[in-house]
Amino acid sequence: MRAKFVVQALAAIALTVLPTVAWAGYCGAARYNGCDPCCQKQCHTVMKTVRCVKWERQQFTRCRTVYDRVCQERTINVTRYVREQRQKEVCYTVCKPVWETKTRTYTVCKPVWETKQREVCYTVCKPVWETKTRTYTVCKPVWETKQRQVCYTVCKPVWETKTRTYTVCKPVWETRQRTYTVCKPVWETKQREVCYTVCKPVWETKTRTYTVCKRVWETKQREETYKVRVRVPYTRTIQVRSGHWETQTYEVARPVCTKTVREPGQLVWDPNQCKCVYKCGPCKTLTCQGPPRTCCKRVWVPTCETREIKCCKTVCETRTRTVCYKVCRMVREQRSCDYKVCRMVPEKRTKTVCYKVCRMVPEQRTCSYKVCRMVPETKTCCYKVCRMVPEQRTKTVCYKVCRMVPETKTCCYKVYGA
Repeated sequence: MRAKFVVQALAAIALTVLPTVAWAGYCGAARYNGCDPCCQKQCHTVMKTVRCVKWERQQFTRCRTVYDRVCQERTINVTRYVREQRQKEVCYTVCKPVWETKTRTYTVCKPVWETKQREVCYTVCKPVWETKTRTYTVCKPVWETKQRQVCYTVCKPVWETKTRTYTVCKPVWETRQRTYTVCKPVWETKQREVCYTVCKPVWETKTRTYTVCKRVWETKQREETYKVRVRVPYTRTIQVRSGHWETQTYEVARPVCTKTVREPGQLVWDPNQCKCVYKCGPCKTLTCQGPPRTCCKRVWVPTCETREIKCCKTVCETRTRTVCYKVCRMVREQRSCDYKVCRMVPEKRTKTVCYKVCRMVPEQRTCSYKVCRMVPETKTCCYKVCRMVPEQRTKTVCYKVCRMVPETKTCCYKVYGA
């Protein structure tokens, strides 16, 4: 990596020197494009002393503390819970229904049907229908199609051809040559001996004592109180909401209409124009409202009834039972274990390292380049211009007019008479 960095640095320095040598050889002709040389001097190469940085490798010995992980085997007591099925007798109270048969005497009114006859007078309304005729007038719309002439203006485009002259700079390319010096890198391979230090691991066995807490389980008993839910039936009175629908009649006011009416104007003498000018009358706002309309709606009338229902409630009873549980007690125990410790011992070694050295050799090169010279040239082009000319035209438009024609109609209807 360091050799590559040295080559890159030398190449950058050589590129920095190149423009100076070229400008000196061409008397500044290569600095500006399209300019002629200012003198007829011969081209020559100027050697310049350049300082380059040379990197050398040096060996240093440095010590540092390294911590290694030591694996140690231990035995740990672990408690694992295993499910076990057991049985126990629990006493509880249950209400068992016992059915008994009893007899009771009660009195019932039994209906006995007898057939009798009697005369009943009633009135029946016999419908009598009468046919009547009435005449009413209806305004029937009659549509008529009419035509009228409409004048409109159309802008008609008129194209004109014009000519203009403009100047264009045409590029003319010339080929030229220049000579420059390049430093070519030459690599040489060399060898040298390098001393380095290696840390060699040495393992030692040690013993240590530690204390472990061991679990001891004991079984104990205790009495606990728990509650049992028992269902008890009872009767309660509730209010039930009911009702019926009723039809109600109400009046709705019609919306208020507002319209603007202009009052008739009058002729006023205008002394500036020496004639009578018609002056419009003021605008007046009128408000009108139609008769109210009658509407019907259904209204729900709520009622309340009293009923008796049978319910069942839950009552908690307190009972006692014996429960077994385990208690853990920690007991200390002394144990010992062996472990290994790694100790690093430094050791010196020697190896042969090959490295490359770069030497820069100057080399003459020639390159060709092009110079652009702009030559003015005159050209002529034609283009079109659009001018809009207004034109009056006439077209026929059809429209419809509605005229109301009165028409007499006759309808028959039936009247119910008692």
